Formats: sequence, C-alpha cells, structure tokens
Amino acid sequence: MADSQSNARLRADAGAPTSGVIHLRTRLTADFTVVSNALAQRRGSAVTVGVGVYILSLPTGAPVTIAALCEHFSEGEILISRALRELEAAGYLERRRERLVSGQIRTRTYFYDVPGGDGPDGADGPPEPPTPPRSRPRGPRERSVPRESASPLREVAPAPGPAPAPEETESPVPALGDADPKAVAVLTALRRVDPRLVLSAREAARLAPAVTEWLAAGVGAHEITELLTVRLPDRFRARPASFLAFRLRETPLPVPPLPPLPPTVERPAVLPFQTCDGCERAFRAQEPGRCRSCRDHLVGESVRAAG
Repeated sequence: MADSQSNARLRADAGAPTSGVIHLRTRLTADFTVVSNALAQRRGSAVTVGVGVYILSLPTGAPVTIAALCEHFSEGEILISRALRELEAAGYLERRRERLVSGQIRTRTYFYDVPGGDGPDGADGPPEPPTPPRSRPRGPRERSVPRESASPLREVAPAPGPAPAPEETESPVPALGDADPKAVAVLTALRRVDPRLVLSAREAARLAPAVTEWLAAGVGAHEITELLTVRLPDRFRARPASFLAFRLRETPLPVPPLPPLPPTVERPAVLPFQTCDGCERAFRAQEPGRCRSCRDHLVGESVRAAG
C-alpha cells in the first residue's frame, strides 16, 4: 500500500527569529572554554575581550607576557599592553610580586573568570602554589585518612627545603648633611617644575652624588633640571626618585669643553708694493723710492767718487 502524502504546508518553526543572529550550537565535550558573558559581552575594545578570552583558554603555566601575546595576535605591543591594563583595571587580571626561596623576586599573573576577588588576603583570592604529590605508592592495606581526623603525632614533617639565601643588604646611604649643597639645591628645586617630583631626605642624599658628578663635568644647574624634567610620563609606576636615578645613570655625561686656544701673536703689518725709480723693480716699502740694490749701488759710487 502506498504511503499517504499530504498537500498541506509544513509548519513554520515558531522559535526562529525574524532578524538577528541564529545560533547553530554543537555540544562540545573537549577543547572548549567557559567564558562569562561579563567578559565576552564587555563594552569597549575588541582587543581587550579577545586577549581576555585567549588567556582563559590557555593552560595553567602558559606564558602571557606582552612578547608571548604579540606572537599570537597581529596587534602590536601598544594595543596588547593597553588591553592588559584594561583587564587589570576591570579586575580580571592581577600581577603579584612574590619572593622565591632563593631570595629572587618574580611576578606571577593570576586571571579571574569573574572579577571582584578580595585580593591575596581574602577568601576569593588566588590559590596558593600547589604542593607536589608524593611519589610513594600506597600499599594494599593502607587506607586514606581524612586530613581533619589525622592525629597530629602521625603527621609527617615536610622535607626541609634549601636554606634561603641571605638577603642582600643595601649599600649605606650618605646623610643629607654630607651631600653637596649645590646638588641638594638642584634636587629640591625640581618640585617647582613638576609638583610630583617631591623627594625625601634619604632620596635626595642618594641622588646627590650623581648630580655632583654632573656639576663637576661642567653641566649647569638649569641644564640638569631640564634633563630631569623633560618629557615626564603621565603616571609614575614607582617612586619619582627611581625615575630620576635612571635618567642620571643612563644619560651619558657631556663632552668636556675644549681648552682655550693660545693667544694669537700679532703679525707685523704688510708693507705695500712700490716701484723702484732706478730699475723699476717692485719692492715693499712704506714710501716710494729706490730698492735696496739701487741704494747700495749709489752708496758704492759715492764712496769711489770720494776716494
């Protein structure tokens, strides 16, 4: 028996929108990342959203420096660094400086799925570095005991780590009274040019030797002030003293002035040319007359005539 066929129109999909995007979703079971709508639909720069989603998709421990992000994206360092600053201001990104056991300081980056954590000391802060698991296999008769119910007498003391390296002691800073007064006056006057350049007594004493070296090299106080205050950044990432120390350290000293030339010896005046009245030769003399040969010839003739 043949199947019955209906001539009626197919029912329209009532859930399909008449305009806008239509999602064709696929259920993913691997290689996917959960992203909050607060980040995916964030208003503003698309580079910021793309960088944030890309960092979320990376595994823990992947490098997220500006150089590493520039290798992945086609944008340059300026846009990438601006995106990281916006993520940090919004609460998604956190950079924390931590001291290692060896005494070195490193910067660790934490990224939040949802911003609004209470920081390192709060309950929603980033987790502590994980402790590596022990490699000793568990026996067939051993059973795990909850950590809360374990007796404190049976707890195994952690293996002693390497002894921390002694911290480097800072070089003693000279007292402000021992510094060059001219150098201190130059440093304290910087706040007149930029009110942010306020230095403490310790900072002024630490920077004074470098300014003294510049003064000894022949650089004036006005030139040093212009060097330290020209093209200042809109925002200092550290104390202004660190920025001033960098400029004093990295800027090369000017070339010392050349020694003065020896005094010039006055040359005798050059006599003009005259034409000899006897032989018509040219000779130098103050007034017209005869040359030396003609004068000697006349003197010889007069001597012979007298003899």
